[in-house]
Amino acid sequence: MAPVRADLQLRGVVKRFGAFTAVDELDLTVPEGSFFALLGPSGCGKTTTLRMVAGLEEPTAGSILLGEQDITDLKPYRRPVNTVFQSYALFPHMSVADNVAFGLKRRGRKKVDAEVSAMLDLVELGHLAGRKPAQLSGGQQQRVALARALINQPRVLLLDEPLGALDLKLRRAMQIELKRIQTEVGLTFVHVTHDQEEAMTMADTVAVMNNGRIEQLGAPEELYDLPATTFVANFLGQSNLVGATVSGMSGNDLLLDVHGSRLVAPVARAGVKDGRAWIGIRPEKVFLTLPGEPSDGDSVLTGGVVTDVSFVGVSTQYLVRMPWEQELTVFEQNHTSVRRFVPGDQVDLRWRPEHTFTLDAAQDATAGAEPEDE
Repeated sequence: MAPVRADLQLRGVVKRFGAFTAVDELDLTVPEGSFFALLGPSGCGKTTTLRMVAGLEEPTAGSILLGEQDITDLKPYRRPVNTVFQSYALFPHMSVADNVAFGLKRRGRKKVDAEVSAMLDLVELGHLAGRKPAQLSGGQQQRVALARALINQPRVLLLDEPLGALDLKLRRAMQIELKRIQTEVGLTFVHVTHDQEEAMTMADTVAVMNNGRIEQLGAPEELYDLPATTFVANFLGQSNLVGATVSGMSGNDLLLDVHGSRLVAPVARAGVKDGRAWIGIRPEKVFLTLPGEPSDGDSVLTGGVVTDVSFVGVSTQYLVRMPWEQELTVFEQNHTSVRRFVPGDQVDLRWRPEHTFTLDAAQDATAGAEPEDE
C-alpha cells in the first residue's frame, strides 16, 4: 500500500515574539485532501501556526513545505494558499459575483463568468450574485468569502475561526455545510478553532494544541474516547478524573484502588501502569443507581450524594459529591426508563470498566478545564 502523500508539512517550526515562544518545535503533517483542525484555547499558538503557513508571519526556525516545495520564505501571494478569516473582509461596494471574481480578474483573467457562477452554485448562492454584502446574512457572507477563496484553486485553504461571528444555530448549520463543500472540492482544509464541537463535527483529524505544542493528534473519536493527557481529557469535552493507585495487574486489566473501592481498567487504555494514577470516565458513560444495587460487572463508586440537578433537554446533568469531597459529573439521557434523582439523594456511580482510561497522576488534573481568558 502506497503511503499517503503529504500535502502540508511543518518541520521543527518555532515562532518567538521576543522572549515569548508562541510555537515550540512543531512537527506536523496534514494529509492531502483532508479536513484538519487545529484546536486549542486562546494563546496556544494555533493562529500563529496558520499565519506562518499563509506567509503572514515568518518562522523563527524550521521549515514549511507544500508537497515537495519549500514555501518557508515565499511571499504570501506566491503561495498556493488562501485564507478565510472570521471578518470575511468582503468588498462592500462590489456585488457578490464581483467579490468572488476579484482574485481571478486581479491575475488578468477576462472571461470568468462561468467559473464564478459554478462557484456560487457550489455554496448555494447563485440566486444572490447581484447583491451587495450588506444585503446578506452573516452565514451568506461567510459563504461568499469561502467561494472567493476557493475559486483561486489553492492547494490548501486556511480557515481562521471562520464561524466565530455567527450565532449558535447558524454556526451548527455552517459546520455541516463547510464539511460538504470540502468533501465536494477535495481540497486540504486547515481549520483553526477554540470550539471543540466545531472541530469534532467537521475535521477528519484534530490536533489539540497547548502552549505552542501539540498535546495529541488523531481522529475526533479517538481523542475523545482515549485522551493521552489530562489537558486533552478536560479540554475536549468533560472528564471525571479521580485519584487512584495501581495495585497490580490481572490478565488484560489493571487493578486499581480508588478511595477504598477496588476497580479494574483495561491495560490497553492505560497511560500509566504502576504507582499513582488518575482514572478518567466521561460523564455520559456514568449512570446513577440507588445504593446497594447489584453491580453486574460494572465499576462502582459508592457513597455519593446528589448536590445539583440541571435539565438540559436531551439529558439531565447531575453533580454528585463523593465521600472524599470531590464532585463528579453525570450526564443521563432523558427517556422514560431512567429514574430521576433530586438534590440530597444518596446514590452509587456506575459505568462499564471498558470505558475507563488512566493517566499519569503527575499531570495536573485541572489542566484544560479552566475557563479561557479571552
